[in-house]
Amino acid sequence: QVQLVESGGGLVQAGGSLRLSCTASGISGSIAVMGWYRQAPGKQRELVADITSRRSTSYADSVKGRFTISRDNAKNTAYLQMNSLKPEDTAVYYCNVKHFAVNSWGKGTQVTVSS
Repeated sequence: QVQLVESGGGLVQAGGSLRLSCTASGISGSIAVMGWYRQAPGKQRELVADITSRRSTSYADSVKGRFTISRDNAKNTAYLQMNSLKPEDTAVYYCNVKHFAVNSWGKGTQVTVSS
């Protein structure tokens, strides 16, 4: 059974930085795609960034140039470095992994950016 453990959320002032981590267990081999999504109150969940096992990345336009996704395949861990945070980045951030028939979600971690 796949389990995802997220960490690193919190409260930060606008312009600050946070780093999220997500470690997956219960999957053998290098996970095909690891990603971060977010959901703000009253809004739909949206892709923030994802990264393939070969480290090909994609980003939402709203975070390009500010957020960086990376991964450690040996640890099945993905990271999201978030810089120059804005109040509109406030949301619950969810880790997601896709690997063959697996499509699993973490429980989410709250990121709050104060103005």
